[in-house]
Amino acid sequence: MSALTVHHLNVSQSERIPWLCEELAVSYELKTYKRAPNFAPPEYKALHPSGSAPIIQDGDLTLAESGACMEYIANRYAGGALFLPPIHPAYAQFIYWWHWANGTFQHLLNMALFLSHSGVTHDNPPLVLMKERIGSALNMLDARLKENDWLAGAEFTVADIMIVFSLTTMRYFYGYSLAEHGNVVRYLERVGAREGYQRAMKKCEPEMELVLGADPPANPSGNPPPSK
Repeated sequence: MSALTVHHLNVSQSERIPWLCEELAVSYELKTYKRAPNFAPPEYKALHPSGSAPIIQDGDLTLAESGACMEYIANRYAGGALFLPPIHPAYAQFIYWWHWANGTFQHLLNMALFLSHSGVTHDNPPLVLMKERIGSALNMLDARLKENDWLAGAEFTVADIMIVFSLTTMRYFYGYSLAEHGNVVRYLERVGAREGYQRAMKKCEPEMELVLGADPPANPSGNPPPSK
């Protein structure tokens, strides 16, 4: 049995970690947890002081945060695969999108979700501002993907693994459309064709319909956003 254990909270950002392991062919044990009813159950929160997903364990180590878990696994088990080195011509683009995915885009979605479910009206200025910023972010992403198969350029990297949750499963919580962003939709088609993604999602979310098209789910849950 693998020493690496991935603790996955259903319908959360921790789907990134099994996907990374599948892409890298890293052996891992997957433990899944259902929400209770919206947030992580007590046994999940007890794993790490943050109480948030994802969480991994490797021997005596317990680690949280998407980026930290992904960097640890890629460097500890796969020689830094799916990270581009500073000497790579696309390094600047890689490092930008790697941080932009969770630091900017997912943050905007979280803010819009909180506001939209806080009882404010649709013309509430902060909510309107968040929606405008999400639209601008999607326009920028769409432009990037017009000439590039992947965020860093020609190569698939961890930047892609980081952003896909925000474009897919997150829409069960905040149901925005990608109808005006065809390059992003075609990007998700490429993601959906990856065997690593298919294997990971079958293991960690076997009952969930994947959101890989332009339209959001018919009935978004409206639950609070998943933790990091």
